[in-house]
Amino acid sequence: MLNFAIISITLALIWYSIAVWAEKYSGKLKKWHVIFFWSGVGCDTAGTITMRVMSNSYLADIHGISGSIALLLMLFHASWATVVIINKNEKLIRNFHQFSMFVWLVWLIPYISGVLMHMK
Repeated sequence: MLNFAIISITLALIWYSIAVWAEKYSGKLKKWHVIFFWSGVGCDTAGTITMRVMSNSYLADIHGISGSIALLLMLFHASWATVVIINKNEKLIRNFHQFSMFVWLVWLIPYISGVLMHMK
């Protein structure tokens, strides 16, 4: 189960990073970015659920709290990106990368803290 969780969370990092940086460099939100955002959310959710099942508890430490916040933020981000693409709002499409970078940076906190916690 641990391998599945690690692979899932790492795939979330890959999907989200590709989408965020591609969106930033392209200068506009595209449909495939949204698909990658949702892929990241799905992988992060699968990995998080697996880790919680393995630990049989919720850790109220920096990793657990920041992980919950990051996952909720990712869910909101992917949902909002979907709405922006559907509504074809050009201003939001061109400026969405600012929010994407924020969400990605917040998500890195639990990712890095998880890696550091398990390196002990």
